[in-house]
This record gives sequence, C-alpha cells and structure tokens, in this order.
Amino acid sequence: MAKRSAGAVDQMVKLIVGAGKASPSPPVGPALGSKGIKSMDFCKEFNARTAHINPDTPLPVRVIVRPDRSFHFDVRTPQTSWLLLNTAEVPESKGGKRRGAQKPGHETVGTVSLKHVYEIAKIKQSEHRLSGLSLESLCRSIIYQAKSMGIAIVA
Repeated sequence: MAKRSAGAVDQMVKLIVGAGKASPSPPVGPALGSKGIKSMDFCKEFNARTAHINPDTPLPVRVIVRPDRSFHFDVRTPQTSWLLLNTAEVPESKGGKRRGAQKPGHETVGTVSLKHVYEIAKIKQSEHRLSGLSLESLCRSIIYQAKSMGIAIVA
C-alpha cells in the first residue's frame, strides 16, 4: 500500500476469480463495492483480459484502489497446487473440491511427468515477481510441493 499526499492511502483487495467468469455477484461485488468501486467496470476489464485463458481457471487478482476510487489490478498465474492437481487429473473428492493425499508421503493420488513440471515452471516464471528465479529452482519447488500433496513425479 503506497501512501498518497494528505494522508490518503491506497487499499488492496485480493480475490481469486475464474478466468472470464467475473460477475458483480459475490465475492467480487461485495469486496469491491465496499471500497467504492463499480464492480461491473472491474468485471468487464477482467473478462476482456482473461478471455484467452481456459474458462474457470482460478486466477489470483490484486486490485489496488486509490483514494479517488480509481483502480488498477494485476492478474497472477494460477496457484501451483491447482496446476498440479489439474495436470495430474486428480478426481473431485467429496464436497466438490479436489484435494491432495490424506496422508502426504504415504498415499499417491496422481502422477505428473518432469515435462509437466517444466511447463508449470515456465507458466510461473512468466509472473513478474518470479521472473528472477531460475527454472531449475522453480522446478525443484514444484516437485517438493507435488510430493507434499501426494503427487508422484515420473520421468
């Protein structure tokens, strides 16, 4: 949050929205409406920016709201856990949400190839905040996260 003159402060709203599926209904509408932003303006711009991405891909978004009620937002890459579960084709469990192993390290819920790990690392490296990291270090962190979720890595 950057400070502005006369004590006014920018505010940040963090959301996870499906690609191309933003609508003024919850959670987008109430979160932005409470900051004085017209949620329809955000939804139109977000849907236009994410039209090229597979629908319903959950994308983290950071909306910066200025004191004059103008805003800008950054769309980030999907969470690594979602990419791994999607790649490993882990079936939906009870309650409609996919989950990793119930006993990590003891139970395998899916497999991912090293090629897929590399592709996920390339996706994550396209994000500005991770662009300084090497592909090797990103691959290692993805492998460790996969193992903790019960996803086996195969050659």
